[in-house]
Amino acid sequence: MYVKVPASTANLGPGFDSVGMALQLYTTLKVKQSNRTKFYLVGDNQENIPTDKSNLIYQTIDFLYKKAGLQTPELEIEVETDIPLARGLGSSGTAIVGGLVAANVLAGEPFSKQEIFQFASEMEGHPDNVGASLFGGIIVAAKNELGDYAHVPLSPPKGLKIVVAIPDFELPTKLAREVLPDDYSRQDVVHALSHSALLVAAIAKGDLSALQVALEDRIHQPYRMALLPGFEALQKNCRNYGAFGTVISGAGPTILAFTTGDCTQLVDFMESTLQNHGVSAKVMELAIDTSGTTCSVLLKK
Repeated sequence: MYVKVPASTANLGPGFDSVGMALQLYTTLKVKQSNRTKFYLVGDNQENIPTDKSNLIYQTIDFLYKKAGLQTPELEIEVETDIPLARGLGSSGTAIVGGLVAANVLAGEPFSKQEIFQFASEMEGHPDNVGASLFGGIIVAAKNELGDYAHVPLSPPKGLKIVVAIPDFELPTKLAREVLPDDYSRQDVVHALSHSALLVAAIAKGDLSALQVALEDRIHQPYRMALLPGFEALQKNCRNYGAFGTVISGAGPTILAFTTGDCTQLVDFMESTLQNHGVSAKVMELAIDTSGTTCSVLLKK
C-alpha cells in the first residue's frame, strides 16, 4: 500500500498545542508484508533514522496492532520524505499518522478515523500536528480531563498564502519546550485566550485583516526568540512587505508568514534578513494541503 502524509505547522501564534495546519510537503510510505522487517530510506532528510524495529513508524504500527489484539506482522517499509527533521514541520507527526493509517488498513480497519486521531494525539503528546496531517486543512483541537481529544476542522480562508523559511539547522522540540516558563501571569493568560479565540474566529470567517492582531503571542514565541536568530526582525518588519503576521512554526526553527497576493518581495526580505543574522534558510511559498492523509492499496494478496 501507498500512504501519503502532509507536513504540518502548529500553534499559528497564540494557538499553542491546539491549532494546526497541513502543508504541501509530504512523507510517503510504501508498506507490504514480508518474511522479515526491513526499511528502505529514500532521499534526504532521514539522517540517523533507525532501520530496524526501533523505527518510530514500526513502533506506531506495533502500537495499533496491539490495540487491536493482533500479532504485528513482519513488514517491508519504504520511506521517502520532503520534510526536514526537527524543523517545526511535524516530521514525527507524519511518521505516527502514516504508521497508524497503514497499520489500520493492513489490520482490516478495526479503528475509525477519530480513533486513529486519538491514538496519534496520545503518541505525539498534543493533537495539532497529527490532526492537521491526518485531516488536512486547519484544525482546532483540545483534550478533556478524561484524555479524550476533540477537533473541529476549518477551511483555509480564500486567498491566504503561506511563506515559509526553513533554516538549515535543527531545533529539537525538547530544547524548545525547556525554555518555556512553568507559570504565566493573569495578563498573559488573558492575552492568550483572547488572541487564540480571535485567531479561530478570523480563520472561520475568512477575515484576514484580523490576523494582524490575532497572530500575536505571549505564551511561547517570546521565550523561543533567542533560539531563532532573525525571527524578531522578521516579526517587526514583515508587514512592510505584505505579511499579516509572522510566527514560529511549531517549536521552530521554521518561520511562517501569512500573506495574500504576490509573495516575491516577502520571500526576498525573509531570505536576506535571515542571512544578515547568519542563518541560511530555504524560503518559499508553500500551499496548504486540504486532503490530509491518503492511502491506496496497490496490491492485495
